[in-house]
Amino acid sequence: MTSLTFLIEPGGALRGRLRVPGDKSISHRAIMFGALAEGVTTITGFLEGEDCLATLTAFRTMGVGIIGPTQGQVTVQGVGLSGLRAPTGPLDMGNSGTSMRLMAGILAGQAFDTVLTGDASLTRRPMRRVTEPLAMMGARMTATATGAAPLHLHGGQRLKGMDYALPVASAQVKSCLLLAGLYAEGTTRVTEPAPTRDHTERMLEGFGYPVQREGDRTVAVTGGGRLTATAIDVPADLSSAAFFLVGASLAPGSDLLLEHVGVNPTRTGVIDILRLMGADLQVLNPRQAGGEPVADLRVRYAPLHGVRIPEALVPLAIDEFPALFIAAACAEGVTVLAGAEELRVKESDRIQVMAEGLTALGVAAHPTADGIVIHGGTLAGGAVESHGDHRIAMSFAMAALRAAGPITIRDCANVNTSFPGFVTLARSVGLRVAESVT
Repeated sequence: MTSLTFLIEPGGALRGRLRVPGDKSISHRAIMFGALAEGVTTITGFLEGEDCLATLTAFRTMGVGIIGPTQGQVTVQGVGLSGLRAPTGPLDMGNSGTSMRLMAGILAGQAFDTVLTGDASLTRRPMRRVTEPLAMMGARMTATATGAAPLHLHGGQRLKGMDYALPVASAQVKSCLLLAGLYAEGTTRVTEPAPTRDHTERMLEGFGYPVQREGDRTVAVTGGGRLTATAIDVPADLSSAAFFLVGASLAPGSDLLLEHVGVNPTRTGVIDILRLMGADLQVLNPRQAGGEPVADLRVRYAPLHGVRIPEALVPLAIDEFPALFIAAACAEGVTVLAGAEELRVKESDRIQVMAEGLTALGVAAHPTADGIVIHGGTLAGGAVESHGDHRIAMSFAMAALRAAGPITIRDCANVNTSFPGFVTLARSVGLRVAESVT
């Protein structure tokens, strides 16, 4: 089996302008909602990464006509909420937790049986957080003894709406239940302990489906409606931009403009946290694209200092913490994160894996049950294991901008799940990165 390694020479600066690939969360939902809508949906800016292609392939397998993707352009010939056909075998979600959890909500309401599976990493991730509330709505499904995939969903069930309070803030679980709610009798109402990304709610409204919002933590849908095809312009992914926001903040001489980035207020925790640390980060030319706020982000080098990260910002930056840990490692003083136990059940245990990687590079990093304490210092060169986690790999690539020696990052093939072309784009603005296939 081939393995991809990143080799990064130390130093340099990030300068110029770039547009990172399309937002992964929005790309997934655009395919899903386009497939379930009546009419033809056109998508521009679609992320052609492996995770989103897994979602696209699943709907093709269930009889949806999809043209593309070609340079981010996709045309989806919707079949309506009841038009999907039974697949001939299991649906493979690859490495994508978003695909599996949201698809579970959609498939719980179908007339046919399905099996959702994925790669070794995905089949270790917790799925009870969706299977248990779906069962409360009337869905029938089985998982492994540990509550993980493969998920066997039994069709033909009568779903009923319910009021559900999420025990842990999770946009994926919220979205799963709202999608199941499209097929349920009555109203499905989800309340979160803290606000999470609201791409599902925004896109449902964009496809003409009524959504009831109650304050900033409760959202509801009533079954029996319909989705109407529309045009979706996918903004650049803030989670992918985050690596460059951190890298440019760290490297003296950096001045970088990131174009057309999604700045949904449920996603901008990384901007707020970097500014708390002293980053020189400007949000320019704010505008709307397909119902989502976008802007250009200019970031220049500035000395960073450690902070205690406000817990209210944790759900708004949950995917960006690996990159933020690199910023903390290069900052003056101590950074403390708590309330982020969700990081332990991502593509890897991101708290433990980042702590081990930082320690390997000579930085004092102490993991806790729900966070980490990082003492900013000098990064040495060295070798880091990414454990197949795309965000770990790209975060440590940026660490080389401030390292004393070269950094080697192993097991990087999964970068293609969210950021195809990362190495080429990073090189174009000054990162001294190369790939090695063994």
